[in-house]
Amino acid sequence: MASIDDLFKKPYAPSDKRKLEISQDPSAVHKITKFSSDSDVKSNGKASVQDEDEDDDIEAGPSLPPEEPQDSIGDEEGRFFGGGITTDTADALNYIDEVDNGDNSKPEKIDASWLRKVALSFERRISKNSELRAKFENDPQKFMGSEADLDADVKALSILSDHPELYGEFAKLGCVASLVSLLAHENTDIAIDAIEIINELTDQDVEAEQQQWDLLVDAMLDADLLNLLYGNVLRLDEANESDRPGLYHIIGVLENLSSRTAVAESISSNTSFIPWLLKRIQQKEPVVSQNKQYSAEILAILVQASSANRTLLFDLNGIDTLLQLLSSYRKRDPAKGTEEEEYVENLFDILTCCLDDPKGQAQFLVAEGIELCLIMLRDGKMSKPRALRLLDHALGGPEGGACCQKLVEAAGLKPIFSAFMKKHDNQSTEHLLGILSSMLRSLPGNSTERIRLLAKFVEKDYEKINKVMQTRREYASKVAAVDQDIQYEKPRLSAEEQEDRADEWLSRRMDAGLYALQTADVVLAWLVAEDAGAKKRIQGLLAERDESLEVVKATLQEQLKSMDVTAEDNDAMFQDMLATLIEHLQ
Repeated sequence: MASIDDLFKKPYAPSDKRKLEISQDPSAVHKITKFSSDSDVKSNGKASVQDEDEDDDIEAGPSLPPEEPQDSIGDEEGRFFGGGITTDTADALNYIDEVDNGDNSKPEKIDASWLRKVALSFERRISKNSELRAKFENDPQKFMGSEADLDADVKALSILSDHPELYGEFAKLGCVASLVSLLAHENTDIAIDAIEIINELTDQDVEAEQQQWDLLVDAMLDADLLNLLYGNVLRLDEANESDRPGLYHIIGVLENLSSRTAVAESISSNTSFIPWLLKRIQQKEPVVSQNKQYSAEILAILVQASSANRTLLFDLNGIDTLLQLLSSYRKRDPAKGTEEEEYVENLFDILTCCLDDPKGQAQFLVAEGIELCLIMLRDGKMSKPRALRLLDHALGGPEGGACCQKLVEAAGLKPIFSAFMKKHDNQSTEHLLGILSSMLRSLPGNSTERIRLLAKFVEKDYEKINKVMQTRREYASKVAAVDQDIQYEKPRLSAEEQEDRADEWLSRRMDAGLYALQTADVVLAWLVAEDAGAKKRIQGLLAERDESLEVVKATLQEQLKSMDVTAEDNDAMFQDMLATLIEHLQ
């Protein structure tokens, strides 16, 4: 006798949302089975009959008649050995079939009336299955049929993702709560199918208006969706192939819900998902799986979405855990185009986000993150530009001084300046300039570390200052070209239109390298203020193009003017620093 679990075990197919691996041709498998009005249910279950093997050397029965012209359909061996249907008859039957099929294949209208019928049927399926399970608890054969019907009705709800205008009515009818309640169903296959449907309905790719999406998600949250999802995390076993996609879709639902900050925060405050995700990304696997990679990705999304989530990660000693995981890649690279490569990228993203928080910087320092980044700069390949990004964030901000000192103490000046003197892409150049700017800002005056930093700029006939000036010229030229285009566009626009396009123009200037230009000028301003010899060299280099310190001053003034003094995350110390540097450029 088949068990209840065997009845529902099946190969899984993914939603279109992500890249869940399947063993079949994706073009032949819909992400979730949908009811179709033109499906041929009669063909299901048919078996072909094949002749048994016989001895080819033995002939039996009368010999076949001589071949004659084929005048009938399907009669390849002669009139009485085929179907016996003439061409005219076959054409007539085909016409009748086409008419019949046309009458029966009219698509059903998907509207509120249809939804009410579906909702009523869905609720009845749930009630019937619940009653039969309670009545025949020890006899699965008695409720297997209702279980199969319920499973089919759950899958049929997939069609709602094509009709988000019905989300509000779907919630109003109480079906959302009923769907969510199935996450607690005794049959894990039904629970997994319900999770997959929820993942599909809340997918950001669904063309739903924000209000429609909010109505659906609010109803799900009111039905205790988050706790039920976490309950399934605890009961599903990834070692079981049929349970594995369930965990994948749970993570997918979390990704969908995290687009709303309040929900992202409640994920950490009301459940234990972040501890579970942190534990999941540490599990050792021969090959990094999709679920491990996806766990790292959603953890990155959650810590970016909420400071409360970052605080929880700090409390779990997450910075040290992440550094230990990344230490495996200090000298080796993951294979390109693999889940492992994306997994490593996500680990770097999590750390980078955490380093914008002073508590994250402190833990990074204690866990020897500076030292690990310097090893990556020296020996890494894929990890090298990502290590530069980590250092840029670790040394930045008003609390980055301790990390700046540690970098100098750990003999980090040589690899940093060695990297700076080489050719890099725009992002790496920005990070290197950011590191230099942060050290000039944060290292204490007259400290050994600061003196060593300034010595690097003046050694070898000021070659580092020459490099900073060369970088400034490159980005100044690019930004000037964009500024010229913007000035050409402005006279053709009204004041209101110019205001509307202000953000677009700023974006174009940033893409041209405005941030790199501003950071390079901050570095030059610091050197002018710190060292007379450096000031003379900078003035000489500017004079080569009939420029003076005024161009550096203008860049800093624009940067200071653009800073929002009322912003909550505004760095008041940075504003004071800019104002002081501007005074030294007089």
